[in-house]
Amino acid sequence: MDNTIGRKIKELRVDMGITQSVLAKSLGVTQDSVSLWENGKRLPDTQYVIAICRFFDASADYLLGIKE
Repeated sequence: MDNTIGRKIKELRVDMGITQSVLAKSLGVTQDSVSLWENGKRLPDTQYVIAICRFFDASADYLLGIKE
């Protein structure tokens, strides 16, 4: 499985200087969910892709690796 979305989530999170726990709480998921996404073991559901884009003010194209 391509882990583009996981790498992007981690990159955005680290650039913002927040922990997985802080991101998880903001999205209403567990820290384990964020960890699974970042490590490419799971993909976030569509509702969370949208929430992640809103949280980081990033486009879905960027998050999904369609556009840099």
